[in-house]
Amino acid sequence: MRGNYKFLLLALLIAFASCSFTSKKFDDPDKDKLLIQLITYLLDQGHFDPKDINDDFSSHVFEAYIDNLDPFKRYFYASDIKEFEAYKDKIDDEIKAYDLSFFNLTHSRLLQRIGESKKIYTDILEKPFNFSVDEEYSADYEKLQYVTSKKEMNERWRQQLKFSTIANYDDAIAQQDLDLENKTITAKTKKSNKTLESDARIATKKSLDELYDYIEDRRREDWFSVYINAIVEEFDPHTFYFAPEDKERFDRDISGKFEGIGARLQKKVDGIMVNEIISGGPAWRANELEVGDQILKVKQEDEEEAVNVVGMRLDDAIKFIKGPKGTIVTLTLKKVDGTIQDISIKRDIVELEETYAKSSTVEKDGKKFGIINLPKFYINFEDYNKRNAASDIKQEIIRLKEEGVEGLVMDLRNNGGGSLQTVVDIAGLFIEEGPVVQVRETGREKEVLRDKDKAIVWDGPLVILVNELSASASEILAAAMQDYKRGIVIGSKQTYGKGTVQTVFDLNRMVRNNTNGDMGALKFTTQKFYRINGGSTQLEGVKSDVVVPDRYSYIDIGEKDQENPLPWDKIDAADYQVWENYFDYDSTISKSKARMANNEQLKLIDANAQWVKKIRDRETYSLNYEDYKKEMKVNEEEAKRFSKLSEYQTDLTFSSLPYELKLMDKDSVLKEKRDRWHKSLAKDVYVEEAINVLHDLKMAYAIKTEVVNSVKN
Repeated sequence: MRGNYKFLLLALLIAFASCSFTSKKFDDPDKDKLLIQLITYLLDQGHFDPKDINDDFSSHVFEAYIDNLDPFKRYFYASDIKEFEAYKDKIDDEIKAYDLSFFNLTHSRLLQRIGESKKIYTDILEKPFNFSVDEEYSADYEKLQYVTSKKEMNERWRQQLKFSTIANYDDAIAQQDLDLENKTITAKTKKSNKTLESDARIATKKSLDELYDYIEDRRREDWFSVYINAIVEEFDPHTFYFAPEDKERFDRDISGKFEGIGARLQKKVDGIMVNEIISGGPAWRANELEVGDQILKVKQEDEEEAVNVVGMRLDDAIKFIKGPKGTIVTLTLKKVDGTIQDISIKRDIVELEETYAKSSTVEKDGKKFGIINLPKFYINFEDYNKRNAASDIKQEIIRLKEEGVEGLVMDLRNNGGGSLQTVVDIAGLFIEEGPVVQVRETGREKEVLRDKDKAIVWDGPLVILVNELSASASEILAAAMQDYKRGIVIGSKQTYGKGTVQTVFDLNRMVRNNTNGDMGALKFTTQKFYRINGGSTQLEGVKSDVVVPDRYSYIDIGEKDQENPLPWDKIDAADYQVWENYFDYDSTISKSKARMANNEQLKLIDANAQWVKKIRDRETYSLNYEDYKKEMKVNEEEAKRFSKLSEYQTDLTFSSLPYELKLMDKDSVLKEKRDRWHKSLAKDVYVEEAINVLHDLKMAYAIKTEVVNSVKN
């Protein structure tokens, strides 16, 4: 299954990076200017579709950047925008000259306006709102004009704050009514509407204070990243600059592991709080750190003094807490009960279980099938032989075969992709050998990535589940199985539509005598990939064999709905042979379509998706509480129609595999997660139909086997 192509591909990438990029060195002492030099050079030399950096380019960057800084138009004045517009057709010139005048102006003005806005919202929220006044709030921020005076700015904030507060007020009244009904409070102890309104304003202010605490933590380089990304995203939606902390997060997400203590942290107004203990990690094993603990100080094993992290940026505090495997860190905590305590934890490799493939058996009508959920195509770029999606999927299939499953569902819903290398290897688990995907760089001949291993790990019935959020590598796998007629694709009308390949390049490799610190990395589009039938998944995605509605059916979330996507095109088909083991592939699809057309649950899901679309598209809301309440009441009544969605129950029974049952004996959190997953699967109409299709394909196998045997006899 794992072909030699990946070693060639890796060698090509290294050679490409070494010869084309690192042969030119940069050494500007100004980090920001150096960053612009590096990125513009890389994009010009390496992007699949380099752009002309001209006045038109400048105008688009200007619009995107200002919108990113102030999407709700509650910071900048019309006079600010007029001043900024002097640069609207000059950003291209600044980029070429490594001039930062436009950024410096917008950055200093933004900080000024943010400071002013904090006083505005604080002053407004000190006074009660009158919810009996007839007025409306518009949430269509794109149509809003920039304000021309402080009076208008105060009014804009007042309306936005009143809208937030009326929702908190309604929630508080509903909760109090519920408490009265449950008799946890009495008529004598219930709060007045005046008090509830005050509580609602306090809740609004607390949320804003937390937001502004995060904003105030942002440094100049964080805002500069926003500017840089407004530039690079003009090339295409998947070209992106990673600041050093962002690059760390990307590596963690794509590999599913990191070195540290195994706790997720959150910056709150009163400090850095623990909001999750990662199952199986060092903190989980030590069993001393608790959700809700506040971290006050951090001490390394080779240092005498602890570092106070109260008031520190979250990213900076995390740098002290994380560290190499085997080292010990001591945390000074304010425990949930208010006591102060020091605990020591030995750091280790922390695996994010939710990143990895998981499987289950499922029984229906006396037959056993398998389902594998793959959240992403993960990989360790530094060492492919370490844990990756392909090796894990292979292992899960082997385990499922040992349990005697007669068909397999690969669940790729919400899988945004990942490693191109792993998807080719995974496809090879289901076919004897042959092409899996074609890739092309600008000005070069196409390359066909193949499975060269004749071994097949799973040769039985196969169904691929997808939705609108199945992207990139997910689309490659689904398309290959569809083109080979190896599996049946069930899901959305089309998948996400991302048909491009990105390379992540460490910018530090291009810097001579770097005194600027970590420069981060650039992810940029270097190739487009194509199905083996020659078509592109770009914009069009993969069309399901059996189309079923879901919650995203009427929402614009695909590649075609993004800014600056690359166009669709096609190339010549590769040479491949379709799968011949299914006796009646097309008939199985027809049977599934007929079942889906008459499925009442799916009709209700479709109606719900249309209702969600209507709610999302709503632009105006009443700020009169009686009218607001009536509107919410109508929504609640409409929502009741869809309560049956959560009541749906299949007759399927799901079970974890023996190896996992042993792990659960020692890990109650893992057991809880799997129980929750199995309950969700048992309510899943898409999984139910996938099992029906497997059953039909299994019968086709049986018929073909009988025919072949009778011919032999």
